[in-house]
Amino acid sequence: MLKRNKIVKFKEMLIERLLLCCSLLSVFTTIGIIYVLFSESVGFFKEVRIIDFLTDTQWTPLFTNKHFGILPLLCGTLVTTLIALSVAVPFGLVSAIYLSEYATAKMRQIIKPLLEILAAVPTVVYGYFALLFVTPLLKKFIPGLSGFNALSAGFVMGIMIIPLVSSLSEDAMHAVPMGLREGAYALGSHKIQVAFRIVFPAALSGVTAAVILAVSRAIGETMIVAIAAGQQPKFTLNPLVPIETITAYIVQISLGDTPHGTLEYRTIFVCGMTLFVLTFVLNVISFKLKRRFQEIYE
Repeated sequence: MLKRNKIVKFKEMLIERLLLCCSLLSVFTTIGIIYVLFSESVGFFKEVRIIDFLTDTQWTPLFTNKHFGILPLLCGTLVTTLIALSVAVPFGLVSAIYLSEYATAKMRQIIKPLLEILAAVPTVVYGYFALLFVTPLLKKFIPGLSGFNALSAGFVMGIMIIPLVSSLSEDAMHAVPMGLREGAYALGSHKIQVAFRIVFPAALSGVTAAVILAVSRAIGETMIVAIAAGQQPKFTLNPLVPIETITAYIVQISLGDTPHGTLEYRTIFVCGMTLFVLTFVLNVISFKLKRRFQEIYE
């Protein structure tokens, strides 16, 4: 009996140490990423002033007349992200409310896997779908639309993000206690009133987290914008013209012949650091909002 207890304790200790090692591995990986981005960014800012980086409206590190203003890349990222959210958030929330409050169990088993199939499609496929199908289709309704543009890239990106918003929001709504729904029905509320006045506010923390994660996903998307949005950094909010996002620029330089250790090469890490800061801020906001609106049920 004692021998068996020792074996059980040893197994528990082994599992605990293994889990600890996995946790530390993720922490050290994050620290390593921050170190690489920070060390290379320091070398960049020794040659380029931070004020120029933040305020210059031109981004031409590969040209003879070099400018290193991040604003054109930020504008491109902002435009595609806003377009994607304008598609993903309404459709994702509506589908989440339907699956949570209206769909039967059999219908939920059919629709939810079909939605999640969208998340399994490779992003390069979405990119060519935007370039070869969505853009020609939009040109029929928008004559001045360029062959590479932010509109089609953002629209397809929004379609890709719908499963993320829908799945996380539906899980948050499904976690709302049934007693709240039954109490509302007992007071004479209709199903649509229960959905929008009881369930949705109660699940607001989870829905907010889903939207923030969708924003982070849109900001970090690479292949769709690299294929369909063009590679022309412009300080504009016009979605009908070619633009370049931060991630698309990283791909452009990574696949080029830029020599290692040069100022142009270090722009990759500065852009990476910018993305890291943006996503970190969004995650902090998501955490704060989740705690702010979180409902505790007993």
